[in-house]
Amino acid sequence: MADRIKGPASYFPAIEAKYGRPIAAWKALIREQTGLTHMQLVGWLKETHGMGHGHANALVADTLRETPKD
Repeated sequence: MADRIKGPASYFPAIEAKYGRPIAAWKALIREQTGLTHMQLVGWLKETHGMGHGHANALVADTLRETPKD
């Protein structure tokens, strides 16, 4: 039996299907928004791209988790 995807990544198939971009493209857009907090990034995705809160939060959390800190 295959391991079930957990955490923010569990939202990724639905995000790609609903919003029409691959996860890598969303993460690149998030990384371009410098100097914003987690919740500001979530708000930006919601306002600019019409994304739901759960999907936006999952993308931001996973992107920030893998982005090196200065």
